[in-house]
Amino acid sequence: MLNNSKKYYVYIVECADGSYYTGYTTNIERRINEHNFSTRSAKYTRSRRPVKLIYEEVYDTSSAALKREHAIKKLTKKAKKVLVESKK
Repeated sequence: MLNNSKKYYVYIVECADGSYYTGYTTNIERRINEHNFSTRSAKYTRSRRPVKLIYEEVYDTSSAALKREHAIKKLTKKAKKVLVESKK
């Protein structure tokens, strides 16, 4: 049986202006670093730096992570705040 240890992350960052950005990655540390310092960051976060990681979920498949990312992106900011607070 193949043991795929790769992990997929869905995350929420809080931007300097107080807005939230939801994303997906296979390397959470690299991606947060990109959001803060790189031209490879999302266009949305580039003008709202610095960003701070406030929430993450880990999945074993990219499919599950992408479905969850899509679901979180559809939430209102108020619902995202409730989600973030539920993990504290």
